[in-house]
Amino acid sequence: MAQNSQAYDYIVVGAGSAGCVLANRLTASGRHRVLLLEAGPKDSHVWIHIPLGYGKLFTNAKYNWLYTSEPEPQLNNRQIIQPRGKVLGGSSSINGLLYVRGQPQDFDHWRQLGNTGWGFDDVLPYFRKSEDQERGADDLHGVGGPLAVSNVSEPHPLCEAFIEAAGQAGFPRTEDFNGRDQEGAGYFQLTARNGRRKSTAAGYLKPARKRPNLTVATGALATRILFEGRRATGVEYTQDGTRHSAHAGIEVIIAGGAFNSPQLLQLSGVGPAEHLRSLGIPVVADRPGVGADLQDHFQVRMQYRCTEPITMNDVVNSWHRRIHAGLRYMTSRKGVLTIGAGYAGAFLRTRAELETPDVQIHFILFSAGSLGGNLHPFPGFTSSVCQLRPESRGFVRIKSRDPAAAPAIQPRYLSTQSDIDTILAGIKLQRKIMSQKAMQHYIAEERVPGPDCASDADLLAYARETGTTIFHPTSTCRMGADPAAVVDERLRVSGLSGLRVIDASIMPTVVSGNTNAAVVMIAEKGADMILEDANQAPLAASA
Repeated sequence: MAQNSQAYDYIVVGAGSAGCVLANRLTASGRHRVLLLEAGPKDSHVWIHIPLGYGKLFTNAKYNWLYTSEPEPQLNNRQIIQPRGKVLGGSSSINGLLYVRGQPQDFDHWRQLGNTGWGFDDVLPYFRKSEDQERGADDLHGVGGPLAVSNVSEPHPLCEAFIEAAGQAGFPRTEDFNGRDQEGAGYFQLTARNGRRKSTAAGYLKPARKRPNLTVATGALATRILFEGRRATGVEYTQDGTRHSAHAGIEVIIAGGAFNSPQLLQLSGVGPAEHLRSLGIPVVADRPGVGADLQDHFQVRMQYRCTEPITMNDVVNSWHRRIHAGLRYMTSRKGVLTIGAGYAGAFLRTRAELETPDVQIHFILFSAGSLGGNLHPFPGFTSSVCQLRPESRGFVRIKSRDPAAAPAIQPRYLSTQSDIDTILAGIKLQRKIMSQKAMQHYIAEERVPGPDCASDADLLAYARETGTTIFHPTSTCRMGADPAAVVDERLRVSGLSGLRVIDASIMPTVVSGNTNAAVVMIAEKGADMILEDANQAPLAASA
């Protein structure tokens, strides 16, 4: 083992959506020495920084963990792709760029579950602190933060037709999915600026890397947390084929995400004791909740042949349109290269008695045979529906002592009747919108599932055969006051000292929408709590 020559105050494991925020905030004062470990490479690939490039990285093993689930019982035993970022910026460098916070009621619910300080009024200042909102500041939004939030570069006739059709179906137009009321149809905002992706690596880490008290190690796979008794004292990791260890004088912070954070804890002896012993791992703390309570948004996609050649399919399948799109992007930062994973969308209630929307629609200007696959050779677009608050719960468990081996990921989609009922109702609402006059002008045919798929039994069979993740895994190191929770309201791993988890895995319940914005907020709030606690204790390595 090669001993790392530098001691640190904090070691942050994972330079993703949360880790980059932490690296920035913990080093800002100059008082603390921080080591940031990232298993993947630098974010230098050109397609990382062009918004549409997320499709180019969908199956790229250099920047993507390319996980898959275990066979899913309710999805005809299919294994479902589970992509996660493996690069500076993590999933914020390869995701679809949509900036959606969730509903204010989501965070009030977290507080009601016993998580003091996590209600909407508590977390709103951190959303505002993170934002550089193109529309300007108000009581809900901020400017001057590291995370650029921008409107789409221009309207699109298909998106305008979708929003108008939603209105014809009884759903209002909204200008802000992150306002007091999420309900309605409209355009998404993106974590981009001037046609360039603004990941947390670009917004938070890039300026912080100039500081002498921050060390960033890429290609560094954390293999286990080091303990003295029940106190975390450092991290063991491999880099360039050599095993290293680094010492943390104050805390180790795990920010690997919903899959890698429970994986590292289990490899380190923190998790379900019986399972760890079966793999020959010495148990530091018997914590059955580590890796439990996996939640994810399940989506069902419907695809349409368009009557006019105005979709991304038409650009990709034509060399002269591709050239035109490239030139337009270079000269004006507009056009298809600036598109995220959803251009327009909607948040809808499947039942009138619900207080808030329970399904989300992503309206997408292309169609393909599979996620990440080649676009169809004809004009086409996609509309997908996902349930916002699933009841289904799964797990993440290591399969071996090998840190490089993928863990077992089992979301257990559609494992409750409520989830089934909501997805079916969402599909019907989606069809209701598509049947309106504004959309019918552009629909030559519903290609899949097609008009013959009409009964609840047929729609459910279609969902089981084709449904997939929308890439929002959370809650595998759940925050809470109950015995099964993994971290407390200050994100400290319960029963241990010197160890926190700060990422999507701590969400008590998944937020009602895309998760990246909430993860940035969690990291902003987590950094403040770390610094507050550090002021109550003497500094270690940097003293």
